[in-house]
Amino acid sequence: MGKVKVAVLGSGNIGTDLVMKLRRSSILELTTVIGIDPASDGLRRAKELGYVTIDTGIDGFIERPELADIIFDATSAKAHVRHAKLLKEAGKQVLDLTPAAVGPFVNPAVNLDEHLEADNMNLITCGGQATTPIVYAVNKVQPVEYAEIVATISSKSAGPGTRANINEFIETTNLALEVVGGAKRGKTILIINPAEPPIIMRDAIHMLVEGKVDQKAITSSIREMEKTVQSYVPGYRLKQDPLFDENKLTVFIEVEGAGDYLPKYAGNLDIITAASVKLAEEWAKHRAKKATV
Repeated sequence: MGKVKVAVLGSGNIGTDLVMKLRRSSILELTTVIGIDPASDGLRRAKELGYVTIDTGIDGFIERPELADIIFDATSAKAHVRHAKLLKEAGKQVLDLTPAAVGPFVNPAVNLDEHLEADNMNLITCGGQATTPIVYAVNKVQPVEYAEIVATISSKSAGPGTRANINEFIETTNLALEVVGGAKRGKTILIINPAEPPIIMRDAIHMLVEGKVDQKAITSSIREMEKTVQSYVPGYRLKQDPLFDENKLTVFIEVEGAGDYLPKYAGNLDIITAASVKLAEEWAKHRAKKATV
């Protein structure tokens, strides 16, 4: 199959990290980086690397829609609402890295196959990408009555976009724990830690399950899921085996970034970009398969 042309909308930290990851893809061809600040480091780097750069935002891309078929939106939840409408009208497929939740919540390790026909897929949040696979893995063995996550990230990895979207982050992650993870009820707590040196992303996942706990089966399911996520986020790992207390269990995970553009401690941003590239590649494969039928 030929490469599918893609564009990155947003020239901040996440958008620039995406550029670095997309350069390695054998399936996706990055053509364009779109921003609104001509002086941004992201647009400067993209131009130096030989990509088309647009500094007039989404409107500039809409004037040249032939540049890409799949768009990664790495802007903000508020901006994506407008972007989604315009890109749908332009016939583009969109991967939404904001917590806008316009399209269905998608986690590559859990429900990718269910949404390959969607024209807009939402990457939930960094907390959602890291924790919903674990909740899902437990729920496959025994029903999860309640799932609560405590997501801790470095203050230095929480940029303006993250801080502006905190309410959406919590609401979207809560819902994803239920819709994607399968918990009957979900709760999200976010801690932005100013420690120096900066800490890597860490998540504590507390769950209540129904019935007598099958510790062996649950642990096996969680460890299998860990390997699945590691296939596209190598820095994703459990700190130890799950801790059990009657029908309660706790799982501790951490995510170390690949260090492509962002520092390795910014695993919260890295997991979103890595997951979005995985989704886009599977989307492109699905398109190619349909075209040959």
